[in-house]
Amino acid sequence: MAERKRELISIIVPCYNEQAAIPFFYKEIDRISQVMKEETDFELLFVDDGSKDGTMAVLRELAANDKRVRYVSFSRNFGKEAAMYAGLENARGDLVAILDADLQDPPSLLPEMYASIKNDGYDSVATRRSTRKGEPKLRSFFARVFYKLMNRISKTELVEGARDFRLMTRQMVDSVLSVCEYNRFTKGIFTWVGYKTRWIEYENVERIAGETKWSFWKLFKYSLECIMAFSTVPLALSSFFGILFSLIAVIGIVFVIVRQAVWGGSAYGWASTVCIILFVAGIQLFCIGILGQYLAKTYLETKKRPIYIAKETEKAIRPDNADAAPNSGGKENL
Repeated sequence: MAERKRELISIIVPCYNEQAAIPFFYKEIDRISQVMKEETDFELLFVDDGSKDGTMAVLRELAANDKRVRYVSFSRNFGKEAAMYAGLENARGDLVAILDADLQDPPSLLPEMYASIKNDGYDSVATRRSTRKGEPKLRSFFARVFYKLMNRISKTELVEGARDFRLMTRQMVDSVLSVCEYNRFTKGIFTWVGYKTRWIEYENVERIAGETKWSFWKLFKYSLECIMAFSTVPLALSSFFGILFSLIAVIGIVFVIVRQAVWGGSAYGWASTVCIILFVAGIQLFCIGILGQYLAKTYLETKKRPIYIAKETEKAIRPDNADAAPNSGGKENL
């Protein structure tokens, strides 16, 4: 009987200043690979997102000592979305997983995720945090508000507490890559492409080392990316305000005319008039700002710039891998 082909799982690890965390991550993922070695092989694909610490030195050392380790290093910081795209684009595996290097995504879940895909017919197994223990309360509050808002204004459902950590079939990965927009919100894209997905819950895990790169402001801007990528309700909101204030203006004019005709000399009050003008002008500027944001996103899409630029790969220290050169920026997909 012919021996069954072992499947290859690609582990994509976006990295930005993760010098301290990578050794812990590598040790843990190596342990999991030993647990799953009867059925699968592992490929570790680290994507360095323009780190300013010693991340690249650690990755070069790992790649030199372990042929399972590959890396793509960006020419500058392009953001985590670009890093995940680069990883998906360059992964060779039959199955592909995305994990953070800080071990907030527990690699110990991988055997269960793999079993769900192989035995239960799922195309993807995703994870979500059941608790936000250890996270600032204000951030947790706004996160819950964001998910509730998005599920009201968008047809693409987002699961509260969803992480980027998931295991996917090659077919699903190819579908995600076919969504080649420049302004990316991958959590939404995962849902938009469809496929049968199982969700696994786990309690929030603290970082193993290093500091978070996500400030409140960065998370706020990231949430705006999601809203504009998967909803046109803000544009409708502008139209709503326009109609509302037009009706208020008509009612106000009629009221002033009637009051002037009945009582006379009542058309006064410059202070209240100025306040109304300023309020309406503020609403107009708000609506123009919404239009401007959508226009800016359209402008960036039409430029057709690459999502990322690769400066270095493991070929620099392992020329024997020259036949497996990664793409530089996914230009053919843009």
